[in-house]
Amino acid sequence: MSESRHVPVMLQRCLDLLAPALTRPGAVVVDCTLGLGGHSEALLRTFPEARLVALDRDKEALRLSGERLAPYGERATLVHAVYDELPDVLERLGIPGVQGVLFDLGVSSMQLDEADRGFAYAQDAPLDMRMDQSAGMSAAEVLNTYPPGELVRILRAYGEEKQAKRIVSAIVREREKEPFDHSARLVELIRDALPQAAKRTGGNPAKRTFQALRIEVNGELTVLERAIPAAVKAVAVGGRIAVLSYHSLEDRLVKQVFAAGAATTAPPGLPVVPERYQPRLKLLTRGAELPTEEEVAENRRAAPARLRGAQRIREDIA
Repeated sequence: MSESRHVPVMLQRCLDLLAPALTRPGAVVVDCTLGLGGHSEALLRTFPEARLVALDRDKEALRLSGERLAPYGERATLVHAVYDELPDVLERLGIPGVQGVLFDLGVSSMQLDEADRGFAYAQDAPLDMRMDQSAGMSAAEVLNTYPPGELVRILRAYGEEKQAKRIVSAIVREREKEPFDHSARLVELIRDALPQAAKRTGGNPAKRTFQALRIEVNGELTVLERAIPAAVKAVAVGGRIAVLSYHSLEDRLVKQVFAAGAATTAPPGLPVVPERYQPRLKLLTRGAELPTEEEVAENRRAAPARLRGAQRIREDIA
């Protein structure tokens, strides 16, 4: 295992954001994206009075993190679940509200590094991309079976790929000859399909297509649309939530939920705003915070990260 995979993104800043809510005995913090357990281990180490609940849909990540967090014994509860299942998980564990929630929405470095998962465009691998390999459609199935219009929509919406139509017509032409099963063929096809000018900007030309396929295969944005509001609801008054996003679609979604929670819902013109219309959240970051240049130099996977934090200041009033 390479050391680089163990470097959690913006770790100290996440700890600082959550700290005021996690110092008292019995505080519960949820790591919604356990991965290899880097953030989780730091939370357990930094806040010795806190209890951790950690979720991941990837069974291999849970196994490896379980070994890493074993020294913390019963302070750590690891659960095989997708993060929009947070309310059910807390209900099963009998936890009415939590003091901290952390999301790190990047693909785990383990998934990128394990060649046979098919997440990375830099090496040839089966086109799988499922975070939970026991469920759902693989990336190959999406490529081989989706109608062309749907593939164009996915590449545009999830990959922000301007050349979506050109790439999809090449995919459709090629899949009729032989179905896709490995990543190298797809990478080569994308390189061939793009005009020269498009190849000169923004790193590997396959990057946006791979991102779009990964989001579609794992239903990431649909899950996130449910997960962020559910997490805000799970946070007790005084509790805090921190979210690390890695592309503009995720960050926009987080921004919208936080902004809605931090706004008054009162009709305009009221001289005094009643309690039920008061904001539920206080924003802890001005816009999205970015990693430092030093951090990006140490860990290139931190480069696109955007961090937003919010504090729960009021109960929901029905």
